[in-house]
Amino acid sequence: MKKAEVVLIPLPAMGHIVALVEVAKLLVQRDDRLYTTVLVMHPTVDPSTIKYMESLAASTLPDRMRVINLPSVESITSATKGRHSWLRSLVEGQKPHVKEYVSKIRTQFEMNPNSPRLAGFIFDTFASRMKDVPHEFGVPWYVFSASGAAFIGSMLHLTALHDEQGVDLTELKNSEDELEMPCLANPIPAKLVPSMVFEKDSLTTFLEHARILIEARGILINTFLEFESYAINSLSDGKTPPVYPVGPFVKRIGGGGDPRSDDSNNYRDIMEWLDDQPPLSVMFLCFGSWGSFEEKQVKEIAIALEHSGHRFLWSLRKPSQNDEMQSPSDYEDFQSILPQGFLDRTAKIGKVIGWAPQVEILSHSAVGGFASHCGWNSILESLRFGVPLATWPLYAEQQFNACQMVIELGLAVEIKMDYRNDFYGDNEIIVSSDDVLKAIKSVMEENSEVRKKVKEMSRVSEKTLVDGGSSFSSLCRLIEDMMGNMS
Repeated sequence: MKKAEVVLIPLPAMGHIVALVEVAKLLVQRDDRLYTTVLVMHPTVDPSTIKYMESLAASTLPDRMRVINLPSVESITSATKGRHSWLRSLVEGQKPHVKEYVSKIRTQFEMNPNSPRLAGFIFDTFASRMKDVPHEFGVPWYVFSASGAAFIGSMLHLTALHDEQGVDLTELKNSEDELEMPCLANPIPAKLVPSMVFEKDSLTTFLEHARILIEARGILINTFLEFESYAINSLSDGKTPPVYPVGPFVKRIGGGGDPRSDDSNNYRDIMEWLDDQPPLSVMFLCFGSWGSFEEKQVKEIAIALEHSGHRFLWSLRKPSQNDEMQSPSDYEDFQSILPQGFLDRTAKIGKVIGWAPQVEILSHSAVGGFASHCGWNSILESLRFGVPLATWPLYAEQQFNACQMVIELGLAVEIKMDYRNDFYGDNEIIVSSDDVLKAIKSVMEENSEVRKKVKEMSRVSEKTLVDGGSSFSSLCRLIEDMMGNMS
């Protein structure tokens, strides 16, 4: 029996690592000829990701699977100017370490033909600049998108507008026009396209990776056919490499990947509070590892929560106080940021917390609604656990995701889809308490159409990765392609 090894390289951020770790697990579970190694590039500046990696190292992985931290690259620090130059430097700096690891696989196979032979690579979309490594070793490479199929379609379409029609994509930032995209059934406001295209430096990175996509042997996407059928079908255009919808991959409940240990006092306190609440009664607000708001906006949210009358669990984080890429931290005292007396007045119905174990909270029966930044992992988690979403995007492709969920799919309600707040916090827009209150009431409505649709999509999502499911079949096609290429 021939054995094959696949090397997977995620972006060094928790959602990306989680998804490719799950891909690696499924590959070895589906085919006993396969071995997988996830090579995690360093450094990462997000404490949650560091905690996840520590807990992953302490967990038991399936046979024939490894997760390895690549050595840090000394010249790369969080102070490197520009997020996108930081990413380019990181990928370039890690190439020698990846080559060294792959050379060992090659040497071992040459010495012992019964050991696994290198079958190929799976790169995160924004790590695909490493493509010359598989070229050097004469093996195929695939791209994995931790975002959705519609996002991949938007990358390809926007790049075509730039390259073939000479459109200046940076001008879309303040445009009032709408765009037709093959990946969407409905037009999208131009200002809601992924924000990477609005600035010249990030646009260069965006276009570079979109062009690389076309070179891949295939594109794996963390989605499933029943969820994004229109977008997935639009990618079968004869120009795009074969697409493999292989999701949804979400962090497992208590699966050794929590950024904080299960026995922490904060964790127990949160879960015990939820245990005391009625089913579907709690509005959960959480805006991702990088999500935070300034004081004026915090006060508007607090007013809305108090006036809504709904129970709430609010993950409130403190913005970074400098220009470096640092994730928000926890407040030592919430009184310093919240309206005077808010905590006392809402003590019987609400709880304000710092870091939140998001998957565990969303899976709890007390949670009935979720205000989110619309990161793709958070969207998949809301669908997986059947919790309707109120969209409040902040940066990256989140505005695009929010529009897709609200307008295209009818699986969410809007707080403010065109809200933007980059990593450095430059944003004068304040969403009023009235707008927040309206969205809370809508998403918490007991028998709404959105709630019914989300519950149905939740049922579908449970079946996709088991035998006979759409993503199960897609993964089998991928394995056939990988193994067939070795013949």
